[in-house]
Amino acid sequence: MHNVVISGTGLFTPPHSISNEELVTAFNAYVDLFNDENTEAIAAGDVEPLEKSNAAFIEKASGVKSRFVMNKEGILDPTRMCPNIPARADDELSVLAEIAVAAAKDALANAGRTGADIDGILCGASNMQRAYPAIAVEVQLALGATGFGFDMNVACSSATFAIQAGADMIRAGSARRILIVNPEICSGHLNFRDRDSHFIFGDVATAILLENAEDADKDERWDILGTKLITQFSNNIRNNFGFLNRTAPEDTNVADKLFVQQGRKVFKEVIPMVSELIQTHMGELGLDPQDAKRIWLHQANINMNEMIARKVLGRSIDAESTPTILDEYANTSSAGSVIAFHKHSRDLPPGSLGLMCSFGAGYSAGSVILRKH
Repeated sequence: MHNVVISGTGLFTPPHSISNEELVTAFNAYVDLFNDENTEAIAAGDVEPLEKSNAAFIEKASGVKSRFVMNKEGILDPTRMCPNIPARADDELSVLAEIAVAAAKDALANAGRTGADIDGILCGASNMQRAYPAIAVEVQLALGATGFGFDMNVACSSATFAIQAGADMIRAGSARRILIVNPEICSGHLNFRDRDSHFIFGDVATAILLENAEDADKDERWDILGTKLITQFSNNIRNNFGFLNRTAPEDTNVADKLFVQQGRKVFKEVIPMVSELIQTHMGELGLDPQDAKRIWLHQANINMNEMIARKVLGRSIDAESTPTILDEYANTSSAGSVIAFHKHSRDLPPGSLGLMCSFGAGYSAGSVILRKH
């Protein structure tokens, strides 16, 4: 069995940012249009009037202040409320592959590697823009990599699940270097007409390079001490979009073909599940959670993260122990914990113990325990 390290991470940030205030202005304009168009039906009690959103409430409830997106104008158009991302020809690089390649090149540069050094590519993301061919194989071609590639979807836990899958391949000797990419265009599956969720997501792409420790020659790297995954079926976070929708065309535009969730149930059920996963995992490795210098949690909700961190670490928390990026990026699904790690890990001294953890739809959760080399 071979030891595995993270030798590089990469990040692609879209060029456009939307503040809470901008998003709320557009949403409230849509509400006015809807209520005006349905005045008689609302008066008759046949249609419920829509309620307006509030920027201050969004920040208090979630910790989100802004989000990056691939297209801003379409989202802020109250008559559209959806990003405008034109289709590309089959012989052009797809938009998901394009942002994945950008993050991948950043990770490879940080590790001092090139695409030719890669044995396999795993694309882990919440929503692939097509069923096939795999985005990972398209990224493989664009990077000049050999070996293999495949896509995997475990929603917000796709990155940590891919880390375990890639690490297992390296441990077993079937690969020496695995590149993981997480292109997340979450604005494409977000219902911007839904007051309860229109503010949640942003777009981004991240990448992680895993290497056999024997090959890693970069001084700054992280040893993977262990990985642990868990799933538990729940309908409380769901997206019913898929190819079978065309067999029931009357339901194609129903709200459940976009992101839907029962937020209060998710909050109540996920926090103890994730806390127990982390504590159990560290215990199995003979580690004390309180020795963790930093934990990079899934960036979905600031209140959830704070409760999990306090329970796991057994102490008060701050930006040093539990860095937050969702105020700037919002929820970026599988990429969130990777962004936090990418931006807030270089300052730690050698020997530091850390934990990357994701959680989300499924339910799914993944724990990756790391020590700085």
